[in-house]
Amino acid sequence: MERTNNERERMPAARRAERNGVCENGVRHLFIINPAAGKKNTTAQLEALLEKLSFPHEVVYTTGEGDAQRFTEEAARTGEPVRVYACGGDGTLNEVVNGAAGHSHVAITNVPKGTGNDFLKIFGPDYRALFYNLEALSAGPETPFDLIDCNGKLGIDVVCAGVDARIAADVHRYKDWWFVSGIGAYILSLLENVFLRGIARPITVHMGEIRWEDKPASLLCICNGRHYGGGFMPVGDAMPDDGILDMLLVRKVGLFTFLRLVGKYAKGLYKEYPELIQDYHGAAVSFSAKELITVVVDGEVMRDTAFTVRLSEKKVNFFYPAGAVYRPGGTGAAVSFSCGTPF
Repeated sequence: MERTNNERERMPAARRAERNGVCENGVRHLFIINPAAGKKNTTAQLEALLEKLSFPHEVVYTTGEGDAQRFTEEAARTGEPVRVYACGGDGTLNEVVNGAAGHSHVAITNVPKGTGNDFLKIFGPDYRALFYNLEALSAGPETPFDLIDCNGKLGIDVVCAGVDARIAADVHRYKDWWFVSGIGAYILSLLENVFLRGIARPITVHMGEIRWEDKPASLLCICNGRHYGGGFMPVGDAMPDDGILDMLLVRKVGLFTFLRLVGKYAKGLYKEYPELIQDYHGAAVSFSAKELITVVVDGEVMRDTAFTVRLSEKKVNFFYPAGAVYRPGGTGAAVSFSCGTPF
């Protein structure tokens, strides 16, 4: 039955607030759920957790590409303090990042509903349990994190170009085949891009004093976070709040060297191979080629013949449970927050 205006006025403040997800302190809590992310039952499991929450909140669902960014932009345009929960994988988080970037009254986080959630791995091996504790998450501290600008597309984690990017991009293509599983798609893409098409491509790269002029290279990665590709951690001490992008350029290598090197690269041991891997730590890199370059930004695929990747002027406020650590061997500087006090 529809309530009259007088009835609405008599409703307890907490119940009125619950209708639009606003806490008593005026902070809105918005959960953006990607139903397509993760395994089949993850949406129902998350909904069960949301029903038990003690604080007012809103829930919206994405139905296609761009929805998470649009929901975040709409929330930001109100000008009111809001905490946005990207409930999905790295792609959902990336959309929310692009919608929230540069807005000081917006803070975001990631509820790890996806299969990868590479960015959250900076918080350690227990990140899923930490970020599924929604009560603790809602009241957790926040930190302004740096962002990567890749030809206007913002990312929070890693940008890669080269054989790893081509493998990741073609996994999506193989996944469209109804008879191919997720691991099957990865194996097919690996075989195609490593064994059939070859590892290296000619590329020109300018990063700091390094000038790589139209020579074959195997891959280039630019790190703000530390993990990508499901199991790679090329720069183990990369930090999302230090104002520095950590970049690695891997020279042309043969198949057997690649197979020997990839495990070391994945563990962040690039310093052991200075003859094969050049590193630069700064604010920008540009690269180009005569043919299209495949680039992956936080799991999202881009293609062009020239890219400029730089530290963005914008930041994004990222919140996490109290006690969660993202700095190797220490903690990150944070602004405290609770549902009872404004941030």
